[in-house]
Amino acid sequence: MSGMNQTSNPDAIASFCPRFHHAVELIGSRWTGAIVRALLSGVTRFSEITQAVPGLSDRMLSERLKELETEGVVERRVLPETPVRIEYHLTEKGEALAGAVYAISEWANAWVEPMPSEIAPGSSAAR
Repeated sequence: MSGMNQTSNPDAIASFCPRFHHAVELIGSRWTGAIVRALLSGVTRFSEITQAVPGLSDRMLSERLKELETEGVVERRVLPETPVRIEYHLTEKGEALAGAVYAISEWANAWVEPMPSEIAPGSSAAR
């Protein structure tokens, strides 16, 4: 049994875990994963996040940032400049999601087919 990993050993994972469920519900909310990924890439301003995540409305971004702030994943910083500047940064708790985000990205690159709108015209994937 020493060579078995958790995915091949059904006894290694309980069928339900409330912490896991809450985490998946939080990060799995529409747009949240993309927002966390954008923050991991180094963007900090509201406008930078909307540019980094195509299709994300200002209202939805505001809502998701508030949820992430409430959960302690994101910190909102008000910089006393003229005009006032607001930045969003991942907390230690948010930074700890990096491994999960990278793992999901690797999985997606290996297993998820691109949407037709994501394929550049003339690329080999478009044929």
